[in-house]
Amino acid sequence: MPATDSATASLPAKPLRYTASVEAPQADEAETAEALAETMLSISRTTYKDGGHALRSVHAKSHGLLVGRLEVLDGLPPVLAQGLFARPADYPVLLRLSTTPGDLLPDSVSTPRGMAVKVLGVTGARLPGSEEATTQDFVLANGPAFTAPDAKSFLGNLKLLAATTDKAEGLKKAVSATLRGAERVVEAFGGESPTLKSMGGHPETHILGERFFSQAPLRYGDYVAKLSVVPVSPELAALTGAPLDLNGAPDGLREAVVDFFQRHGGVWELRVQLCTDLDSMPVEDASVVWPEDRSPYVTVARIVVPVQNAWSAERAQAGDDRLSFSPWHGLAAHQPLGSVMRARRLSYERSAAYRAERNGCPIAEPQRGYRMPG
Repeated sequence: MPATDSATASLPAKPLRYTASVEAPQADEAETAEALAETMLSISRTTYKDGGHALRSVHAKSHGLLVGRLEVLDGLPPVLAQGLFARPADYPVLLRLSTTPGDLLPDSVSTPRGMAVKVLGVTGARLPGSEEATTQDFVLANGPAFTAPDAKSFLGNLKLLAATTDKAEGLKKAVSATLRGAERVVEAFGGESPTLKSMGGHPETHILGERFFSQAPLRYGDYVAKLSVVPVSPELAALTGAPLDLNGAPDGLREAVVDFFQRHGGVWELRVQLCTDLDSMPVEDASVVWPEDRSPYVTVARIVVPVQNAWSAERAQAGDDRLSFSPWHGLAAHQPLGSVMRARRLSYERSAAYRAERNGCPIAEPQRGYRMPG
């Protein structure tokens, strides 16, 4: 599929070239990463104690486990033809749709949504720790920036979240309803509150209409970028902002995803926003939204998902228990950048190892011929 001339015309004139100096690690980052990993594990230990099954520390509940393909566009200009996207190609792809809590809450506790993308059969120089794999992961959420500027700030937020794990589900439902009302007031005046959304005030809308973002930056070959995945097929695009009543439907998001893919396929565009300067588009502060008037998101690939059974117990065992998603699974050309991304490496490794050990279920990176069951 060819790239469009209009997309190429949208490219910034002078994207910033990647050098190691775009990152500025802090002296105590190793201690912060260790504390963050331990706090995340405390969430998994709590849910394991309660349910006897090890879950992810965050994004524990899946709402869709999908199989499709990623089509890299033909004719990309050199500035976009980087890393995984260096040449036109088709790759198998796995998608996992989720919500943020580490415990399995009813969907009426409405929290931010995530999409994890795993591209199979990718070759090239690898990131440390993934040398034997042939996958490329992108871990995305439905907000353009992260909720904290750096790993240390995120650690403070996570400790508060960990303290509420498995506590007062009924209270969480009531608080979520109140926060959604507050968020509606903010949005009525043209604003938006990531804090209200993260605490349970996310609007009750269809998950398939969401636009997802890497939030934190990553290396894009010779450049630096953020990524976004945007629904573009008519049936998916029609769900953007579409209300979805989740009261009395504890798994309403999952049911909506299953219903959709029983009747329709879907297409998303994968888009890239190139960094132009570190003042307005910082690497170390993940809470800053990079201005799209300086550098718009430009399409480099499409994700095509056919009609299928989007969730089943068999798929959950495969996608939730036997797979892990991490921005550190991938090519050196897409190295995660910034404090939050660097800290994620240890947390994700520890989380996957804990789940594998407790569930007696080995976790391994799939090969190109992998088949999702169910």
